Parts: sequence; structure tokens; C-alpha cells
Amino acid sequence: MLIGEILSETAARVPDKPAIKIGGFSQTYGELEQAANRFAQALIREGYGKGRNIAIYSPNQPDYPAIYFGAARSGAVLAHMSARFSVDELRHVIAGTDIEAIFVFAGLADTLLGIRDDLPGLKRIIVIGGDAPAGTESLADFIGDAPGEAPDVALTDDDAFAITYTGGTTGFPKGVVAGHQSRVIGCLRAEREFGIREDDVFCCSTPLFHIAGLFVWFQTGIRMGNTLVLMPAWDAEEFMRLVEEEGVTASFLIPTQINGIISHPNFSADRLKGWRYGNFGGAPNPVAQMEKMLEVLPDVIWVEQYGQSESGNLTVRPPEFCRAKIASAGRAFKDLEMAIFDAEDKPLPAGEIGELVTRGVHLMTGYYKNPEQTAEVITRDGWIRTGDVGYIDDDGFLFLVDRSKDMIISGGENIYPSEIENALYQHPAVNECAVFGIPDDYWGELPAAHVVLEAGQKAEEQELIDFCLESLARYKRPRMIKIVDELPKTTVGKIQKNVIREYYWAGTERKI
Repeated sequence: MLIGEILSETAARVPDKPAIKIGGFSQTYGELEQAANRFAQALIREGYGKGRNIAIYSPNQPDYPAIYFGAARSGAVLAHMSARFSVDELRHVIAGTDIEAIFVFAGLADTLLGIRDDLPGLKRIIVIGGDAPAGTESLADFIGDAPGEAPDVALTDDDAFAITYTGGTTGFPKGVVAGHQSRVIGCLRAEREFGIREDDVFCCSTPLFHIAGLFVWFQTGIRMGNTLVLMPAWDAEEFMRLVEEEGVTASFLIPTQINGIISHPNFSADRLKGWRYGNFGGAPNPVAQMEKMLEVLPDVIWVEQYGQSESGNLTVRPPEFCRAKIASAGRAFKDLEMAIFDAEDKPLPAGEIGELVTRGVHLMTGYYKNPEQTAEVITRDGWIRTGDVGYIDDDGFLFLVDRSKDMIISGGENIYPSEIENALYQHPAVNECAVFGIPDDYWGELPAAHVVLEAGQKAEEQELIDFCLESLARYKRPRMIKIVDELPKTTVGKIQKNVIREYYWAGTERKI
């Protein structure tokens, strides 16, 4: 099955049902089908069809769905760029992913225009959601009189169609290339095992440039023929209004968003009585928060999921196990192969801690133009190393206990400590540093750093935080920096981040 067929099958079944709502915009499945076809036809006409790399750089906007499905039908590879990228990150991913044309939200166009001279491979900038400034063109002008019929393009389910981005150990995001089959299977599994109903009204509050927001939640809603209400930006009060006034019944949220709702001064269970189903993931959910969710919203069906950019959605925790397996990330989908390996890539029995691995059609094709890093994570037998450490119990439920790669997940965003360390090391007063995650009731965890200064040098904590902001996106800045005399190290001189982290995580039930 191809990505474009997800929409076409639903549009044939319920052409007049509302598919997309955002603000005052509403679009039926039949209208979305035609819009996707016209966009695909325009791409092909303009020379951006099969095998060409294009990108979308936008928060959730009315045109995003048609661009997504239209690009998939044209054979183009659509890169989904985070609206939160720093300028340096944006420049790097556009150049490193060979992007020829970008469809950019009007509110981000100036950022893109500011680096255009650094990107000789970028030929066209097409603006969505507002007026097109000088040097760009509007989406309407780009599409022109393109026909509304589906294009005739020979595609296979292994063909690449999308690139999403994940944090890179070199300090820049890596492009994760996905084929049609690898992302179709995720929504088929979700349809089968999430417990969603066809009459649910979905809230899409997480960005479509994130794998969970796009491939797992949004795409599943299109597959099932739900009405999807898009949020351009997260706002807890607006979410509650959507439930009250727009009839939202189902949502995918990251734990920080749930915390924002149940901790909101205007929260009341009565306001949310229409909220039937709450799917969540993207970051660890503290046990204390899960208990509070069950207490204050007992009528919501809570379903946890877990996955990764490289491998899609892997597990689901059915609502009947919310209490019995409260610290678990769920169990593997029924047709998904998952295991725990030791350091020698040997499978471990139930209950023993090792690295989580998985294999199957849901895996990425690889990192874009990076065979070395691809080979580091995918074994010769086809297993992908997730970098997450945990165990699977006798009932098949996964319990995550650590991250072998030290990645920090803050509010659903992946942050690699090396990115922050590289920034800190640029400061002349910094001799050594170690960046790690510390627990936070709202964000899940936040980046923090211990820093050893050069002899005779001085630097204040806030000065170092401000220095990081010169080269990092704001959400990646360390929230706490402690100046220390030395860092704990192994006998061979490796910094022991686990020793540093232990103090901050003492007494917590989860270690990530």
C-alpha cells in the first residue's frame, strides 16, 4: 500500500465528510483528495517529481495535509523541517538533504530568506499561509491550473517518500529516510490496536513535522475517516475549548501537554466531559502524573505508545493495563518483532536489562547520505538498535530504564547532550563539561550541565547559558549549570555522566 492510497480510499468512502478543520478553515475528504492531486500534478509539471527532494517548513497549517499526500503521490521525497530549528540547523539540513524547493509558512519566510544566499541548491521558495514576500512565490501561483486527477506515477512501497529529522551526535539533526511501506504499517497497526472509533473527532496538537504527530496520529485519522482538528500551536486553554465547542473526542498528546491541561487554572473535568480517548507518548510519562491523570479524568481512556523516528511506533499499552503496568511503555504490536539484546547482540530472557532492538518493515531506509551511521544502528541481521535500555517482562511489556546514547527528551523534543557540550566548549573559560538530563515535573526532563573552568578563568552560570543561545535553539539551552572542580571519570578517563545524574534522579521512579 502507498501513502497516497490512505487518503484516496477514505475519500472514495466518505467524500463529503469533513477531513480537516483549523480556525475557520474546513475541508472535506473529497476536497483534500483533489487538492493533493493538484499539488502532485504541479510538482511533476515543475520538475519536482519522482526522486527529487523538496521540503515543508511550517507548523500545522491548512495546506500541510494536501502537500503531504500530494508529494507522496508525485514520487518526490518530502523533508519535514522543524519550525523550531535554529538558523544554523536549518541551513545545515537544507544543504545536507539536497533540498531544491521549500514550502514555507509565511511567518517563517524571513528566516529562510535570510540564509538563501548560503544555499545554492535551493531553487524555489513557495509560501503557504500568508502573503509571499519578494523573492518567493505563493502556493496558488505554484499550483496554477494543475488538474485534479491523480497523477500516473510508477511507485513501489519501498520507494522513499519522506525525511524526518532526529538529533545527531555531531551537533546537527540527521535525516531519517522512510519508504511508503514503513509508514503505512504504523497507521494500520494503530487502527487495529489503539482503540479509536470512526466517529471520533481527532485533535492534532503535536506538529506534523514530528513522526508521532504525522505518521502515527494524523495519518491514522485519515485512514479511518475521522475529522481532524489541527492546532497551529499548543495551548491548553484552546485544547479545552476545542473539546467543549468543536466536539473533539480523541487526542494524541505528549506528557507535558497533559500536565498543562490538568494543572491549568481553568481545568475542570466537566469542561472535558466530551474527551473520550487520550493517546500519549513522545516522552516518558512520570508515574505520579499517570496516577493524577487517572484520578482527575477517570472517564478518559488512556493509551500510551512508544516509538522512534528510525523505527516508527513500536508499542501500545492498552487502557486496562494503566494501573497494573503503570511504569511500562506498553507491549509490541501483535505483528511486530522486538527484543532485548546484550552488548554482543545476543537476545536476553524476560526481565534482564539490555538494549531494545526491533526489525521488520517499519524500519527506516537509513540516514540520508550517511551509510556509516546507518550501519552503526542497523545490524547485518536487520535489527535496529534503538539506543534505549530496558527489559521486557514475562507478559511482554516493555520497561525503559535508561538511554544508552544519553539523549534527553524534553517536552517531546529530542536533545542530544553533545550538541550543548559542543556549544559550551566554544566558550574560552570552559575546560570540561558534561551535559545530562534532570527531572522536571512539567517537561519530563531538562538539559543541565556541570562545567569545569580553565585555570584562572571566571564565568557565571547565566553567562554560559546565554552563550549557548548564540548557537542553539532556545529549547536546547541548559536550564541549570553548576561550576565544579572536577568531573567523575572512569579509569580510562571517560566522564561518568551516570554518576552525575544519579544525584538529581535519586528518589524518582523513572530514570528517563
